[in-house]
Amino acid sequence: MAIDFLITHSGGFHADELLSSVVLTRLYPKARLIRTRDADWLTPAADRVIYDVGRDYDAGRQIFDHHQKDAPLRPDGQPYSSFGLVWHHFGRDYLSALDVPKPDVEGIHAAFDSDFVLPVDLMDNGALNPAAAGPLLADLTLPMLLESLKPVFDDRAPDADDRAFGLALSVARAFVEAAIAHKAAKRRAEGMVLAAIAAAGEGRILELPMGMPFRSAVVKAGADQLLFVIHPRDTDWTLTGIRRDEDGFALRADLPEAWAGLTDAALEEASGVRGARFCHNGRFIAVADSREAILRMAELAVASAENLQAA
Repeated sequence: MAIDFLITHSGGFHADELLSSVVLTRLYPKARLIRTRDADWLTPAADRVIYDVGRDYDAGRQIFDHHQKDAPLRPDGQPYSSFGLVWHHFGRDYLSALDVPKPDVEGIHAAFDSDFVLPVDLMDNGALNPAAAGPLLADLTLPMLLESLKPVFDDRAPDADDRAFGLALSVARAFVEAAIAHKAAKRRAEGMVLAAIAAAGEGRILELPMGMPFRSAVVKAGADQLLFVIHPRDTDWTLTGIRRDEDGFALRADLPEAWAGLTDAALEEASGVRGARFCHNGRFIAVADSREAILRMAELAVASAENLQAA
């Protein structure tokens, strides 16, 4: 039987059922989304998926709640929210509905679960405090941002919660689908970067055909010899460093100190490269007007870095 109804609870909403709704409304676009606590609607049936309400978890009966006494846990013992349960059972189909290539579905499903779904699960269950993001960011975590779209306390209109949920659903969908698109793109980029690494051989400079995520492929390839990356960008070319760590800002090598913060004629004079246009004061990116100019800047940056290492 077709799924005609998507059932979640009425009243105030949280990120978990909102994000679950993103997945389920994509898979069942003709189903009616009902927010209710009516017992008849919360009775499992073949024509509905029930989530974040009903105090039961039974995938066979299409009910996915996590508020019951024996709440479902991940294999490592961490708690599920309704989003984690829905992602576990429907996430692969959702990725296929977004046209993610079949060979990439499993990897992206796992990556999105660990990077995006698990933090929502933990926050919803009180196992992760938003303040863990730091005092300045506590109110800017995705769950907090989504829940900020709830009605204000004195909006007493009968449909206030449902109107707010509908607005928040479109916002949540944009975040989820953008995150999936970026993960899929990163996998596409990996093949291109690995081919460029092979072409670079033992060289210190990696040339890419366009801007793209590259660090994970560089690490995967064990290309420790690489120091800088160049690629075209609209009407110019860029030269960037390679971060040592995924979460840090330190680079394998900085651009020359003498270039920092310079532009145009001043940078041409400091670098000796005709066509040099810009170097960030942080020395992690530079721009030139041609491939020849950016390649020369990259060669000079390599030489500067090697001299510093030898000193």
